[in-house]
Amino acid sequence: MNISNKIVLITGASSGIGAEMARQFAAKGAIPILTARSTDKLEDIAASLQGQNAVYAMDVTQTEQVNEVIEQVIARFGRIDILVNNAGYGIFESFAGAPFAHFEEMMNVNYLGIVRVTQAVLPPMLKAGSGHIVNIASMAGKIGSAKSTGYAATKHAVLGFTNSLRQELMRTGISVTAINPGPIATPFFDKADPSGNYVKNISWFMLKPEKVVKVMIKAIERNHSERDLPFVAGVGIKLFHLFPRLFDRVASGLLNKK
Repeated sequence: MNISNKIVLITGASSGIGAEMARQFAAKGAIPILTARSTDKLEDIAASLQGQNAVYAMDVTQTEQVNEVIEQVIARFGRIDILVNNAGYGIFESFAGAPFAHFEEMMNVNYLGIVRVTQAVLPPMLKAGSGHIVNIASMAGKIGSAKSTGYAATKHAVLGFTNSLRQELMRTGISVTAINPGPIATPFFDKADPSGNYVKNISWFMLKPEKVVKVMIKAIERNHSERDLPFVAGVGIKLFHLFPRLFDRVASGLLNKK
C-alpha cells in the first residue's frame, strides 16, 4: 500500500507512539485522524503536522461515542483507509494484591476498545473492498512475566482477536497486522511503573518510538501480517514456544525486572 493521501485513524494519539504515528504518517503524505479521550494534547500535535489532518475526542470504552465519531469521520472524508488501534495502558503489580477493577479496566481499554473501534470501522471498509487494520499488541501478548498478569492477558486477547480476524477477512481486500513491540520509551511507564525501577532496570533494552512507528509503517506498506521487535525478543519468543519450561527457568530472572 502506498500510504500517501490515505485516511488514517489513530486511537491513543495524544502521546507516545500514537503522537509519533501522526507525525510520520503526515510526513508521508497521509491524512492522520487523531483521536483520544480529550483534544487538548491532540490539538497541539495536529498544529505541528504538515498537510491535512483532523482531531476528534473519542474514548474507546464508550461504544456510542466511538460509533458517532466514526460516522463523523466517514461523513467528512468519505472513508477510512487505515485504522491503527493504539490506545492502551498497563499497570504492573503483583497478582495477589491487584484489585479486580484493574483487570476489568485494562481489558475494557486494551482489548474491548479495539473491538469497539474495529466493529465501527469495518463495515465501510468491507463496502469499499479495501483497508488495513493495525493492532498494537505487545511482546507481553506472547510471553507473560511477573507482575504483568492483567496487562499481558489483555495483549494475549488482542493477538487472538487479530489472528482470528485476519483469517475472517481474507479475500475481502482488508489486511490485518499485529505489531508486537517490547518496552518503548514513552509516557506509558508513568502509570505502569510510577517508581521508575522497571524503566531503570531495562533502559538499555527500551525501544525508541520513532523506530517502532517506522517498522509499523513499513509493515503496512509491505502488507506484513505481524512484526515483532526488537529482533532479539522475537528470537526469545521462538525459544519460548519450543522450550517453554526451560525458558521459564532461565528467563524468569531476566523478565522479572518490575
